[in-house]
Amino acid sequence: MIYRARDTKTEGLNLSDYDFDLPFEAIARYPLKNRDQSKLMQMGRKTGAVSHHCFSDLPKLLQPGDHLVLNNTQVIPARLFGTRRGYTGKVEILLLNPVSNPDPDEPEDTVWEALVRPSRKIFPGTEIIFGDPEAQVGKAYIQILDTAGRGDVRARVHLGPFSTVYEFLEAHGEVPIPPYLKRESEPIDKTAYQTVFAKVPGSKAAPTAGLHFTPSVLSQLKANGIQISEITLSVSSGTFRSVRTENIREHKMDPEFYELTEETAQALRATQASGGRIIAVGTTVLKTLESVAAKYQGEIQADSDWSTLFIYPGFQFHVADGMLTNFHTPKSTLMMLVSAFSDRNYLLDAYRVALENDYRFYSYGDCMLIL
Repeated sequence: MIYRARDTKTEGLNLSDYDFDLPFEAIARYPLKNRDQSKLMQMGRKTGAVSHHCFSDLPKLLQPGDHLVLNNTQVIPARLFGTRRGYTGKVEILLLNPVSNPDPDEPEDTVWEALVRPSRKIFPGTEIIFGDPEAQVGKAYIQILDTAGRGDVRARVHLGPFSTVYEFLEAHGEVPIPPYLKRESEPIDKTAYQTVFAKVPGSKAAPTAGLHFTPSVLSQLKANGIQISEITLSVSSGTFRSVRTENIREHKMDPEFYELTEETAQALRATQASGGRIIAVGTTVLKTLESVAAKYQGEIQADSDWSTLFIYPGFQFHVADGMLTNFHTPKSTLMMLVSAFSDRNYLLDAYRVALENDYRFYSYGDCMLIL
């Protein structure tokens, strides 16, 4: 059962406003065999009215002149399991973001912010090795440079035989699937937890609204006069971070790097000039478009930067006219963003209808088109 907080002058600004009961069985723990056979609920942005469809119907639900914007980021296998050199206990390390490398003799992008667990025996100088402890000469390893508490560390990747960190991760890492799936990563996740248009490595989580697309759907969209452009936003692990303050305005977002090219900026400006609708595929695209608009007084310009934009009710949108998004976790910043784009009460009603009609929630679940 979904419930609402009482109407007050702070409605929509309290964490409890975004709570609802979600049965565990409603969580999609595995992907569908055919991506485009997920359910699609269409919801009126201004009315809350809903209708039910299949994702493969998307080309028929949009209009010629509409402009879809995709996030072409690629999830990297940034989750690693190794051992401390000289010990046998398993250590998990998640590489988060590359940081400035102070050593000019080291390759670029080899120093990273990371999370380590268990962290109580991790100190500056600790070396984490991978593979056979007896055959480590010339092998890649990770050295902890400094620690900041709660598992936050800065670490250097010693590449050994690899040319780049990404080559090292392909050999030793695994896809960091969401913790709410309550299972370990499996071989199917390597491809299923990746959009068919992923091309720019860097994300720690998938832009999940894009997981429903297939080459066939993309071709049909283009054939129907729907324009498609791409941006890049490297999704951080902060997408799973809990909001811990009852006043949501006190929550701080993790920085995420985005890039919007001149080609995409020109195409989006042309759509606006012609009266077409810009439809963001996912919260990451919406965040990127609105981050750029906030920086350039409402205009769309080519840009690359780090965004900490937190979108919640009361936010003024400048670019997106519609969005495609999955069904999100209770009390999440993603629910707050979607509530800002439409209406919190409409969203909670739609979630209630989704549960009544056996929609699947979260990353591998079904989706909602808001127009």
